[in-house]
Amino acid sequence: MPSISSLASLYNVSRTTVRHGLDYLKERGILVQGEGVLLISRRPQPSEKLSYIRLKKGDSSDLQRLERYFQNAVQKKDIKPGDEFSELQLAKHANVDIFTVREYLIQFLRFNLIVKLSRGKWKLAEFTPHYADKLFELREMLECHALNCFMNLPQEDIRWNEMKMLLQEHRELRENISELYRNFAELDHRLHSLILSAADNPFINDFIELISVIFHFHYQWDNRDLHTRNILAVEEHLALLVKIVSRDDLGAITELRRHLQTAKKTLMNSISMIKQESARR
Repeated sequence: MPSISSLASLYNVSRTTVRHGLDYLKERGILVQGEGVLLISRRPQPSEKLSYIRLKKGDSSDLQRLERYFQNAVQKKDIKPGDEFSELQLAKHANVDIFTVREYLIQFLRFNLIVKLSRGKWKLAEFTPHYADKLFELREMLECHALNCFMNLPQEDIRWNEMKMLLQEHRELRENISELYRNFAELDHRLHSLILSAADNPFINDFIELISVIFHFHYQWDNRDLHTRNILAVEEHLALLVKIVSRDDLGAITELRRHLQTAKKTLMNSISMIKQESARR
């Protein structure tokens, strides 16, 4: 192969872009490393062609598409704790460019949720009880603060109407919970996001993304008792929503803390179960 500088000049792209392309070709075994040079090992197959189209860096629709793909992959356990994956893989499957992938993953580094291994390689970290305990400690502080902000919103704020709509949607879900229990995840995300929005704090907004990956998409949770868990969670949400809509400040904080403690217990049990299963294997 020609040098990286020659390829960058030939195709009028940056050397970084060329490196990413060469890394992908090496991953597929199309190129192999020789003595100081890259050698073409075989012709690429049509299925190995990257199907995404490079869009402008930072395109919000790209980021949303990647977010949906990544959360779905975690939920379905296509990407499990301990798994390694590459930026190129995510870019191809989500139909976005590598810059969008990198921008999305970097935000999780400060939470130690995702580990950067080497150029273009990442790993989904495994939870420990200590990590989960500290995460819930932070979550309770932020959400209780945000709920206090919500309860002090002016009466004409549109979010009061949104909270009433959520109350009605929860009641409708409870009526059909046996069949629609999987729909709880969306309502859960909307409720907690609505509460957090009242803080009007960009740092808390960042935390919403972490909550989405870990809690709302059942990160490392055993889904065998999902039906029972969601029935209980709907009842806890309803108790919280009733207190919020009726402007009962103390009651709302009490119900929120109760709900968060249930979620913490569920996650802790799941971590313990996964460790036991790993030990048996």
